Amino acid sequence: MFGRRRKIIARDDVVYLYTPTKDSADDFLTLTTTSESFHHPWVYPATDARRFRAYLDRIERGNACGFLVARCEDDAVVGVININDIILGGFRSGHLGYYGSAPYSRRGYMSAGLALVLDYAFTTLDLHRMEANIQPDNEGSLALVRRLGFRKEGFSLGYLKIGGEWRDHERWAILAGEWLAAHGGTRPGEHVREVI
Repeated sequence: MFGRRRKIIARDDVVYLYTPTKDSADDFLTLTTTSESFHHPWVYPATDARRFRAYLDRIERGNACGFLVARCEDDAVVGVININDIILGGFRSGHLGYYGSAPYSRRGYMSAGLALVLDYAFTTLDLHRMEANIQPDNEGSLALVRRLGFRKEGFSLGYLKIGGEWRDHERWAILAGEWLAAHGGTRPGEHVREVI
C-alpha cells in the first residue's frame, strides 16, 4: 500500500512527500475540511474542488512547489507544505507555507515533512534561502521553525491578507549552508537522505 499511485519525492522512516495531483483531491480535501477550525485563523486552504484546482494550477505555473506529507506506516495524509514565490537568479529563495491535519498534530510528522522539504529545496532546487512568515500568536508554527533551526529576522506589520484581514507576521529564515551543515545534507548531484 506504501505510496499507492503517488509520485514520491522524498522519504524518511516516518513520513514521505508526494506531489499533489487531481488524483489526490479527496485526501487533500479531507484534511482541509476536517481540520478547518484547527487551521483558522492562521491559514485558509482550499476546502472545495474548485479551490483545489486553483491550488494545482498555481503549482503547475512553476513558481511554487507543493508537497503532501503522508505517514509511511499507513499512507495517511498528515499535512501540506508549499514553497511559494520561488525566485531564482541571484536571489534563489522561496517562502514556506504549511498546515497539518488536526488528528495528527503534535506527533512530529510536520517536523519530519518540513525537514524533507528543506533537503529538497536546498539540494534538488538549489535554493539559497527559505523564509517562513508566521503570525505572532501561532505558537505551534513558531515552535516548528525554531526546532528546525530557523532564526527570527524581523516583524512585518500587516504583511499578508488572511481570512479577509491584514495580519502581522514574524519573519523567520534559514540559509542552505546553515541547514546542510546542521543536517548532513549535500549540494545538487550528491547523495541526500532519500530524495527520490
